[in-house]
Amino acid sequence: QVQLVESGGGLVQAGDSLRLSCAASGRTDGIDAMGWFRQAPGKEREFVATINWTPSDTYYADSVKDRFSISRDNAKNTVYLQMNSLKTEDSAVYYCAAVVDRIYRANYYTTSTAGYNDWGQGTQVTVSS
Repeated sequence: QVQLVESGGGLVQAGDSLRLSCAASGRTDGIDAMGWFRQAPGKEREFVATINWTPSDTYYADSVKDRFSISRDNAKNTVYLQMNSLKTEDSAVYYCAAVVDRIYRANYYTTSTAGYNDWGQGTQVTVSS
């Protein structure tokens, strides 16, 4: 019931920065959290980062914790993923996802794919050496 559209992917060099965007539409009032996942060829889809709605706390995978930053713009119903110091290992299709109608739990972060209800189509990020 939530439609998500990612944008901002592209080809960059190692060490560069890139910002991904995820625009949400539909039943946005039901969103409790949004997150970013990525999937490289031949690998499982893995968690990257998430941001809760109330409060707007964030949580990151260890592999990106000191380099990536997730944020949101309530007026635009958009979530961003700022990626700095990119590595070749970051190359993947990046997916935006939404958690809808989750029961509130303080200091809880959804990090599994099964916890997300709606997904975008993905945007390709390629980091060259």
